Amino acid sequence: MEFKNLLVEKDNGVALLTINSPRTMNALNSEVLGELECALFELNLDSDVKAVVLTGAGDKAFVAGADIKEMSTMSSHEGHQFGLKGQRVMMLIEKMTKPVIAAVNGYALGGGLELALACDFIYASEKAKVGFPEVTLGIMPGFGGTQNLARLIGPNKANELIFTGKMINAAKAASWGIVNEVFAPEELLDKAKECAALIASVGSLGVSYSKNAIANGLNMGKEDGFRYEASLFGVLFSTEDQKEGMGAFVDKRKATFKGK
Repeated sequence: MEFKNLLVEKDNGVALLTINSPRTMNALNSEVLGELECALFELNLDSDVKAVVLTGAGDKAFVAGADIKEMSTMSSHEGHQFGLKGQRVMMLIEKMTKPVIAAVNGYALGGGLELALACDFIYASEKAKVGFPEVTLGIMPGFGGTQNLARLIGPNKANELIFTGKMINAAKAASWGIVNEVFAPEELLDKAKECAALIASVGSLGVSYSKNAIANGLNMGKEDGFRYEASLFGVLFSTEDQKEGMGAFVDKRKATFKGK
């Protein structure tokens, strides 16, 4: 499918998905959200894709936020529907069977930070700045930010970032546990793709089931989470990938996984 605001490139099991609206600093409007939903759905169904890197075009912004011009004329009902539309995209990323790495190359504010937080983890440029400025506009995060940030770093730090509307730099975001690792701007995309390639080289079913166990286990008590993990662990022993992976280890050769 052709997209007006996105670029999709695929190479050896890794898909690079770029939000390509640098004139608006890759702002999330209804059209961009709709295209993201379609692109992510397609990538999730593509058996050749094992991992996804999500980034923004240009050197200024990953995504500077949701489109304020579009939001400025919305009614309460329209705002509600816009929030639900954004949340559908975030939940689609979280429920994808393939890991999604956010490569945050500049500003990730409001909806941009929410998009990054929906990914499985975040790599950031030294130039990156993150924050939730919604309160400075008289609103609040609406694409899952209040939920995902508090779950990731705890309510105290999430409260500080959301209540103040301030931005923090990449180093502080890493120290708070929002960002996994920080790289020089010219290294960021290569490092993200390198990590995605490593993920693509291992058993995709094991990765997918691990993502499932982590995401769903967080919503369970610990004992229920253990039981859920064990059930998925057992299912993997009925797969070709398990036979291939363990057989290759015993035979001292490199495994060739097929995702079956």
